[in-house]
Amino acid sequence: MAQETHGAHRASASGSKSQDQKSHAMKLWVLCLVPFIMVLGNSMLIPVLPKMMKVMHLTLFQSGLIITIFSIPAGVVIPVAGALSDRIGRRVIMAPSLILYGLGGLGAGFAAWLLPHPFVWIMASRLLQGIGAGGTYQLAMAVAGDMFQSKKRASALGLLEAANGLGKVISPIAGSILALVVWFLPFFAYGVLSFPVAALIWFVIKEPKKTERAGGFGEYWKGLKHTFATKGPSILTTFLGGAAVLFILFGVLSYLADILEKTFRYGEIARGLLIAIPVMASAITSYVSGTVLQQRIASWARRIVVMGMLLIAAAMVVEPFFATTNVVLALGVLVFQGIGTGSVLPAINTMVTSATTSKERGVVTSLYGSVRFFGVAMGPPVFSMAMSHRYVVFWGAAALAVASGLLAWFLINEKQMLPKKMRGGGGSENPKKSGQVHRLRHRKPKASREKLS
Repeated sequence: MAQETHGAHRASASGSKSQDQKSHAMKLWVLCLVPFIMVLGNSMLIPVLPKMMKVMHLTLFQSGLIITIFSIPAGVVIPVAGALSDRIGRRVIMAPSLILYGLGGLGAGFAAWLLPHPFVWIMASRLLQGIGAGGTYQLAMAVAGDMFQSKKRASALGLLEAANGLGKVISPIAGSILALVVWFLPFFAYGVLSFPVAALIWFVIKEPKKTERAGGFGEYWKGLKHTFATKGPSILTTFLGGAAVLFILFGVLSYLADILEKTFRYGEIARGLLIAIPVMASAITSYVSGTVLQQRIASWARRIVVMGMLLIAAAMVVEPFFATTNVVLALGVLVFQGIGTGSVLPAINTMVTSATTSKERGVVTSLYGSVRFFGVAMGPPVFSMAMSHRYVVFWGAAALAVASGLLAWFLINEKQMLPKKMRGGGGSENPKKSGQVHRLRHRKPKASREKLS
């Protein structure tokens, strides 16, 4: 009888665990929709920028501001949204932010449709859209960090970054196709896509009650200061790395869109397909990198960041030789840039989300998101100068990538950034011995302060 009861308990526990895993998997897929939708905010418009320049009589610099005006307010809002999410919950920030993001897109679309000189109103709507974007992707990363512990977190964050990359692949193609109907149709897509995702976030994502995550503001601020006091160099270096790779990526993509139209005379669809090639390399690498990091996060994270940065730097050195003469070789070089980008971001994402407790994770990941957005914002305007100073701009980007890689090598401390659960056994030459040490460590009593989870 006792054995039957024990067996029933085991079966019940197994069923409950399986149900929790399915629930987490569904939540993760819903979270993946957030970065997918967010990346459309810029990537879908990049192949359409040349047409916008013609229709609205803009300079290349002005067309780049359509990207910048979205990214800067997002970067400003993100830390505020992250701090609020630590206090009142992630979902109540994310869902309204997605709605605001969609409304901004619709505003830009109607301005372009109904007004004879819509540029100023498009810029205002894009600013509103950027404010909405500030409460989305980085909070999705924070939710994933809250949901998944130990080495599964690297895989989950790799999947989120892969969804971001997939959005980058699809969005230029989708933007080009929509622009064939009318050039401002991509703006309307934001509202159509973001409202259903907001509903899914609201109804599917469940979080701990406020009382479980609360504590005094003084305690919250003390914990945040402690995190930056002990891990500041590592955290700030990862921030710089994330901003640098996205600055280079979006700068190159905007430059590529203009070159494909002006120099090689490709149409909208062809431009979208060609721009998608290096981004596809980034998306695939993000997924693979997240899978690899799940197994060896402790010993490989810093190395992957450095190798990815060096690959980006090499691509930036070579690219200006082919950018205006051979489109096949130019895209081939940019595939290596995409591989470098897809390697760096999952490693950095994992370290950033793991560097703090769940109580402060929202604001830390959001500060990281801010610098990422500022990188995206600065890329197109800076790379617009490559039209007249191609070697200076590309080799300057290479120098930035090398500097970021060197700082990562000397300043990032994986043991500081990652909790013991994620470091257990990783990178040891003797797995058996490492496992014994890991088990001995876990016999120690729990610390009074919340563990990194």
